[in-house]
Amino acid sequence: MNAGSSLMAFARPSARGGALHLDAVTIALTLGIVLLGLVMVTSASVSIAAQETGQPFYYLERQLLLTLIGVAAAALVFCLPTRLIERAALPLLALAVAVLVLVLVPGLGHLAKGGRRWLQLAGLNFQVSELARVLVLIYIASYAVRREEQLRESFMGLLKPLGLLLCVGALLVLEPDFGAATVLFATGFGLLFLAGARLRYVISMTAVAAALFGLLTVTSGYRMRRLTGFLDPWSHPFTSGFQLTQSLIAIGRGQWFGVGLGDSVQKLFYLPEAHTDFLFAVLAEELGLMGVVLTLALFMLLVWRSFRIARLASDAGLKFPAYLAAGFGLWVGTQAFINIGVNMGVLPTKGLTLPLMSYGRSSLIVALAWVGLLLRVYHEAMHQQRGSATVRAGAPGARERA
Repeated sequence: MNAGSSLMAFARPSARGGALHLDAVTIALTLGIVLLGLVMVTSASVSIAAQETGQPFYYLERQLLLTLIGVAAAALVFCLPTRLIERAALPLLALAVAVLVLVLVPGLGHLAKGGRRWLQLAGLNFQVSELARVLVLIYIASYAVRREEQLRESFMGLLKPLGLLLCVGALLVLEPDFGAATVLFATGFGLLFLAGARLRYVISMTAVAAALFGLLTVTSGYRMRRLTGFLDPWSHPFTSGFQLTQSLIAIGRGQWFGVGLGDSVQKLFYLPEAHTDFLFAVLAEELGLMGVVLTLALFMLLVWRSFRIARLASDAGLKFPAYLAAGFGLWVGTQAFINIGVNMGVLPTKGLTLPLMSYGRSSLIVALAWVGLLLRVYHEAMHQQRGSATVRAGAPGARERA
């Protein structure tokens, strides 16, 4: 090899290493969802904020601050190579289990709304299930890479990560956070299926998990009341069916184009959690079917883009990053589906926010941080593909053909 060839071989990685690849589509979709969420949180919370704090834009100001913190978290996560995250998968899993145990300890876990789901950090309550779910899915993605052959060929390969999901789900149910456990199971099952687990095994274990969730429901008084209220909310419109009936009234009032931004009636102390769990109902009332279609389109496009990035990473030979991107798509699609289904009376009431839109401290920050991870996967996939193309173009055979 002559000196010129050596210099070129040395320079190529440096040039590639300096390239920054940002996915404009993901950024635009996320920005659209977050901005729409800011508008709707403001509209839904003005009355309750004025009554509770005397400041009509109290929740808007806090949501803006949380958005900035989330963007900073996304930037920090973007700077972390996925290979480092993969190596740290087991310590991250240990951290997830640790915080889920700590939140159950009286005096450490903050008790509110009948559940012990929050840890107080720097004077703020942080819902640990939001972070723990991401860390568990990171470990499952690393497991799918390390145990790919075992996962594809044997039932035991699937049983091990499902045992982990059961243990983590049990901790979530103890808080209790039944909604978070449901999303974790659905996302984890989907990720394992995409990683190559056999369909018959996934279906059989899904049936077992559904039976366990059903048993938890019928053996818990408040969950049973939620289920019966969901099946016929109008029979108990002022008790167990109150939230759902008010949500259905709000959605029905919206019709085609809505009653107008800021003109919702149901948010005026009729619809509980109007700026959090039932934000979608206020959106449907004020923006109508057109606003609903826009919201659904934004989430569907974000899910599609996540799987597209996963495909890019897979084509570049980056299996772990591909599973991370697919995991994000599964999570945001599953949680958005459940939240919207609850608002429309299709699913029983669960305490889940609408991702990237609803008011929520930990949910918004963690979601934006995960977007940063998705952008990191895109960056590495494009870096790998363009680097491979450059190497092929610089090969002796390629230069002769040129």
